[in-house]
Amino acid sequence: MAHRPTRNVKKTLLGGGAVVILAALNAPAAVSFVEEKYHAYKIAQPGYQRRYGSWARVDVPEAYRINAIHAALLRTGKVLLIAGSGNDQKKFDSGTFETILWDPVKNTFKKIPTPEDFFCAGHTQLPDGRLLVAGGTARYEILDGEVKKAGGGMRVKNESPDRAVTLKKGTVFRSPSGVEYVSRFDVTVPKAKREFEISYFESGQMKPWKTKITPAEARVFVEARKEGAEALTTEAAQYEVLGLEGADAGNVYGLAQRLTTEKQDFQGIKGAYEFDPKAERYIPVAPMKDARWYPTLVTLQDGKVLAVSGLNDVGDVVPGDNEIYDPKTKKWSQGPFRYFPTYPSLFLTQGGRLLYTGSNAGYGPAGKGREPGLWDLRNNSFQKIRGLTDPDQLETSASLILPPAQDQKIMVLGGGGVGESPKSTARTSIIDLSRQSPVFRDGPALPQGTRYLSSVLLPDDTVFTTGGSREYRGRSGSDILKAQFYDPTANTFRAAAEPTVGRNYHSEALLLPDGRVATFGSDPLFDDKDNTKLGTFEQEIEVFTPPYLHKGGADRPVLAEGPRELTRGARATFRTRDASRITTARLMRPSAVTHTTDVEQRSIALGLTKTKDTVTFEIPPDSTLVPPGWYMLFVTDGEGTPSEASWVRVGEDAAVAEDGAGGRE
Repeated sequence: MAHRPTRNVKKTLLGGGAVVILAALNAPAAVSFVEEKYHAYKIAQPGYQRRYGSWARVDVPEAYRINAIHAALLRTGKVLLIAGSGNDQKKFDSGTFETILWDPVKNTFKKIPTPEDFFCAGHTQLPDGRLLVAGGTARYEILDGEVKKAGGGMRVKNESPDRAVTLKKGTVFRSPSGVEYVSRFDVTVPKAKREFEISYFESGQMKPWKTKITPAEARVFVEARKEGAEALTTEAAQYEVLGLEGADAGNVYGLAQRLTTEKQDFQGIKGAYEFDPKAERYIPVAPMKDARWYPTLVTLQDGKVLAVSGLNDVGDVVPGDNEIYDPKTKKWSQGPFRYFPTYPSLFLTQGGRLLYTGSNAGYGPAGKGREPGLWDLRNNSFQKIRGLTDPDQLETSASLILPPAQDQKIMVLGGGGVGESPKSTARTSIIDLSRQSPVFRDGPALPQGTRYLSSVLLPDDTVFTTGGSREYRGRSGSDILKAQFYDPTANTFRAAAEPTVGRNYHSEALLLPDGRVATFGSDPLFDDKDNTKLGTFEQEIEVFTPPYLHKGGADRPVLAEGPRELTRGARATFRTRDASRITTARLMRPSAVTHTTDVEQRSIALGLTKTKDTVTFEIPPDSTLVPPGWYMLFVTDGEGTPSEASWVRVGEDAAVAEDGAGGRE
């Protein structure tokens, strides 16, 4: 039922009525003013909010406003907002890298020293509650027509089996024709590999052994010392490394084939850090073997982390060299080889395989690595999955595991064509992995074609979706100021309150422990419909309060004392005065989101038994369903009203970081 203002309210809204009405006859702006006032009145009504929810902007002091490229919820309930250089070349050049820690309960902010440029890094939640951040930006892109000096990748060879060699930034490589190129970064070339070949005469006597040396190789980006056509080359050649002495001068050399003035893409870094939510600081760990910009990090069932894709240190998509991080040793090892475009959406599914939905964030050829499928890391097999509508429009699409995770249904929402394509799709597709031969099947359509849609799991088993834009980076004023709820049981969308802040590229949304949803960021290409005014980064934070928190004074169920650590396959009992009204319990993994990619969030149903003043939860035994780590434990009553989250840690042998009862931190 529509809410209509009373006569007195109308008079108040119109500021006396007649003056504004008369002005409206001659001024469309006055009509717009009245409509805006009435809309503000309507969405503030309790009946409206009980049905659609409400939005509110957060008061962020000027000193703490940043270009939020990444957002992660920590087990302390605080939100880590990472900008790095924030897609700002001037900040990159000056070495200004930013991270802000936001406490949504107290609405306080804290600046965090940021050791490297984490702009477009990857991240994931570790079993002990730390956040692993890996990769980022070593160099900004230079577009076609703006590259003045020839450049490209230089393969640096070392034929010495006795020592590694480090070449500092600024090392000069000279071509056979005398053209000189300068390295843009430090590079360390490992020792060559020495092997002994042993063979035998027919008599059985051993022949003198032979030594085989296989040169080691590393890669670095180089740029010509001077502008000019003489530095352009597409032919393979060997390059002398100037400044080397002794044996190094003969053992170390460069190989390059293509040095041009074509577009030079962003380049990644190898750096990796753990963010400690208690100490509130970054702690360095071993770097990755490959530099990565736009990588996906996904936690596996044993708590290790797989790093996939990204642009490397010369601006190429990593060709398939994936890595695994062990949080116990703080080191990386080689993972199974497989190519994906950047920021691929990979989800740990029951049984241990990773589902690649095809969702990605943009770099890589249109015809390579974009088909959805199930990836078995044990034998590196990949089972392609069919049935997806608009398979050419998966860039900037959203993907998530529908609640509860036991159902093993994964949804893909919206998306657009490759690169700056004008295409966008309203398609949603769902795959049910519990079926014998799973295929994607169309779900209900979004209101319109949508890129960059934020999609967040809620404790009542619905999905909240908001924002996005019809065109690439909100071009032509195409931000979508709409939100909706998806009901997995009914397989339908219904409208939610409309946001007031547009969100497109570089935007994020995540569930807070109190059941609200926070939204951040947006990086439009232009600020006007005519595409004439360059865009400005959106630094406003806007928070959505769902209808379940607008129940007119109804108390929320509350969990009291209980264990801080839960064990898979076991039970855990919590005290509560609300046992009789509690109907469901969910473990919800906290988000770590960037570029519409959030492979962390999942909602797991718990078995539930009750007494008069306790509830006992049964935790599923499967680590592929419940990976180790910290979770928000929500209980919900029969009206769909959730408790505030209690933070718990899941893992059979995990040591709790600190003693104490369960409950809110």
